[in-house]
Amino acid sequence: MEPTPEQSPHHAYPDHWEADVVLRDGGTARIRPITTDDAERLVSFYEQVSDESKYYRFFAPYPRLSDRDVHRFTHHDYVDRVGLAVTIGGEFIGTVRYDRIDDTGRPASAPADEAEVAFLVQDAHQGRGVASALLEHIAAVARERGIRRFAAEVLPANNKMIKVFRDGGYTQRRSFEDGSVHLTLDLEPTEKSLAVQRGREQRAEARSVQRLLAPGSVAVIGAGRNHGGVGRTVLRNLLAAGFTGRTYAVNRAFDEGLATLDGVPAHRSLGEIDEQVDLAVIAVPAHRVPEAVADCGEHGVQGLVVLSAGYAERGADGRELQRELVRQARSYGMRIIGPNAFGIINTAESVRLNASLAPESPARGRIGLFTQSGAIGIALLSGLHRRGAGLSSFISAGNRADVSGNDFLQYSFEDPDTDVALLYLESLGNPRKFTRLARRTAAVKPVVVVKGARHSGSTPPGHAVPVSRIPDATVSALMRQAGVIRVDTVTEMVDAGLLLAGQPLPAGPRVAILGNSESLGLLTYDACLAEGLRPRPPIDLTTAASPQDFRDALAEALADGTCDAVIVTAIPWVGENGEAETGDGQVLAEALTKAVAGGSAKPVAVVHVEIGGLAEALAAASSTAAPRPRTVTSAARTRAATTATTARAMTTGTGTPAAPEATTAPATPDAPPAPEAAPRPGRIPAYPAAERAVRALAEAVKYAQWRRQAAVPGKVPEFLDDTIDEAGAAALIEAQLSTAPDPRGRPLTHDEARELLGRYGVDVRPTLPAPDPEAAVDAAARLGYPVALKTTAPHLRHRADLGGVRLDLADEEALRRAYGDLTDLLGKPAELLPVVQAMAPRGVDTVVRASIDAAAGAVLSFGLAGAPSELLGDTAHRLVPATDRDAAELIRSIRAAPVLFGWRGSAPVDTAALEELLLRLSRLVDDHPEVVSVALEPVVVAPQGLTVLGASVRLAPPPARNDLGPRRLPNY
Repeated sequence: MEPTPEQSPHHAYPDHWEADVVLRDGGTARIRPITTDDAERLVSFYEQVSDESKYYRFFAPYPRLSDRDVHRFTHHDYVDRVGLAVTIGGEFIGTVRYDRIDDTGRPASAPADEAEVAFLVQDAHQGRGVASALLEHIAAVARERGIRRFAAEVLPANNKMIKVFRDGGYTQRRSFEDGSVHLTLDLEPTEKSLAVQRGREQRAEARSVQRLLAPGSVAVIGAGRNHGGVGRTVLRNLLAAGFTGRTYAVNRAFDEGLATLDGVPAHRSLGEIDEQVDLAVIAVPAHRVPEAVADCGEHGVQGLVVLSAGYAERGADGRELQRELVRQARSYGMRIIGPNAFGIINTAESVRLNASLAPESPARGRIGLFTQSGAIGIALLSGLHRRGAGLSSFISAGNRADVSGNDFLQYSFEDPDTDVALLYLESLGNPRKFTRLARRTAAVKPVVVVKGARHSGSTPPGHAVPVSRIPDATVSALMRQAGVIRVDTVTEMVDAGLLLAGQPLPAGPRVAILGNSESLGLLTYDACLAEGLRPRPPIDLTTAASPQDFRDALAEALADGTCDAVIVTAIPWVGENGEAETGDGQVLAEALTKAVAGGSAKPVAVVHVEIGGLAEALAAASSTAAPRPRTVTSAARTRAATTATTARAMTTGTGTPAAPEATTAPATPDAPPAPEAAPRPGRIPAYPAAERAVRALAEAVKYAQWRRQAAVPGKVPEFLDDTIDEAGAAALIEAQLSTAPDPRGRPLTHDEARELLGRYGVDVRPTLPAPDPEAAVDAAARLGYPVALKTTAPHLRHRADLGGVRLDLADEEALRRAYGDLTDLLGKPAELLPVVQAMAPRGVDTVVRASIDAAAGAVLSFGLAGAPSELLGDTAHRLVPATDRDAAELIRSIRAAPVLFGWRGSAPVDTAALEELLLRLSRLVDDHPEVVSVALEPVVVAPQGLTVLGASVRLAPPPARNDLGPRRLPNY
């Protein structure tokens, strides 16, 4: 008997269509193909749909599904007939189905490329973005199966469904026929559909984190009667912080007669609580966590903080337990922080949440902090507290099985209480997405990152993520391109965070230095020069300077238009009796604060030695400073004025630490408005060493410059379009890959690489083989003298220092002599593989490369050939696609860049031609991801033009991308 379509191996269950998604309200759901086992679920789902929704779906009263309907809607071939369902807790809450049709609307098979599509969502879940998520996923499935258009018939009164189609961003056509609206959607992704998708992703993921940080009620599961346990500690920290919502203690071991614990209601299970609990903190042994998660899911808990250890940090068995934990939580629509987490904190006055093991809740401030390490989280909280700084929010994600740094960036972008985002990361689960989110967030507020595990070559224990092969130096360069402030230590992160959260951005690198110690001023001056700043000569106020002298000098510096920032250096001053007065710093802090309050919007930092309490006094004095103006939407204002329960409504505004230049963030669909006015300075940061203050200021200067440049995004020049044969290159690539079925791909020959690069306007100078002296002479005659003789053996390629390259051979005699010398010195021609090439104009030898990393994406690299890049690592990197600004910055960001611009009297080279070459190569690898690596070496850049002397290209099937396609949560 022939197999049915459902049984055919060709149409096996497509498990890669399964996906966890975040809905509009921050809850999660699972999307999966409908199978023959879903009959009962489908009937139950349909019974819960209102008569009105049924009418909109079937255009007639349709109270129940017949057996034939159930069979039809659960039997699919996953090619011409596909059904997807959205599930929570294993039950359907929405479905979508397509049927392939021909031009007459009848059922069809390929090559027909149109399908009829229809949706149905339970009324209780309408408005959560279920249909929008289903449209993204069913469109991706259809494209995979060769379908290019969807057709839909919608009743005019079904405004919600019409809006789903209209807002999807796809190209569409509408007509009114026979009493219904006929819609046709082209499924090819557009710039608008991608922007819509990412905007929805941002709002949903931000909301999911906001639900965790601003719950109306919290249950601590595992809070014991004995003091000192993890659960009891979290419960006491919640109460000590003054959490504004309701708190419950839950432990199945409680005696039935126990009514309260530490003054809050005590229960044996969540089912005993009369209201829905928003957040559960789980502090029970790992083997009891599944039971606790199930209890939470059955009773409508929205999110979990899992403090329990014993998961991926314990090895393969623990990693599988961790994956099952995530699957279980998401099946109920819950997100997880953890496991092995330290906890979360939200200092907003309307929330005051400390669901962590931190014994003291930090003061309220403008810094958001995310860490993947509990130990680092403890150290950062302690360091910020010691320096008088406050936080807006804190998340210690532990093993980071679900909520990640990307989610925190989504939240920080919208949070009006956060001015600076600090992140300690040990792994990047989705580097492409991180770069994209960081760039957007950095356009409105600083993002400071410390990356741990940089050189270990392995994933930290507990982190099950894809491993990137790109070096850490490349990661750092790509972060800089995205506007991320990358620092090396957590101390540097705190230093930079304090300056960025309390001070305006500098308008430039000019720094005024003033203080009462000539030596400390000189140390600060030297540190500024080392960091690339432009310090003015230090102003020495002498050791007899009083706090009033400091105030006057600072006010004068702030009013001086020739400086962009001020560093104040201070040591104990000499009192009236001639003795040093250390004091408590209060008087000096007041003087400096008053000077700043009356001055211009320039950043000020203080370097102090042995002045007790100065940092604390400056922090206290800032509490009386004028509030920083910020642009906040009405939704954000509402949230700030409500209680913790209503605070769960999502905000859509943001605050921005303003720069004096009043730059405007890049125009994006979900970017917030810029501030209406430059804010007045806030807290003045104090540092115990000049180097630390200067390094923080230097980071602020570089970030401010990036912000100014990002306000006007770069572009790809239009002239490239006229000289690029994209279709021709695609045909060449397809032909080459068809001859190499190996999934690892194949390298192209020199001639093949020349032909492919030529389609993108990259001219590689030809080489001719020279297996013997006569062939070398013939090649030179064809190319024209003078010529170069080079070996192409892998161990000698590009190694002129080993004698494998002979240049400026002017005639046949010189060529024959060079050939003999080469073979006598290095070996037989068969080993050396010599070639002859026409000489290029003299210039600077450079190297241009592009490669694709499966995790990070396509990367464009540039450096000088030889020792600068190979020995010293002096190479710059940018993500593809590169803009004209990226190309210009790329060649100027290497340390050896002065060689290109007339160093020591040499002629400047044609950097415009070099920038064009970079753009062409970027376009090639962006248009054709099958080009997995390209190396142009050397590229000789002359005062006029350039010459590409060597090229190697490798083709392979493109690696799967996790940043395209429909929204989905990662599964590690």
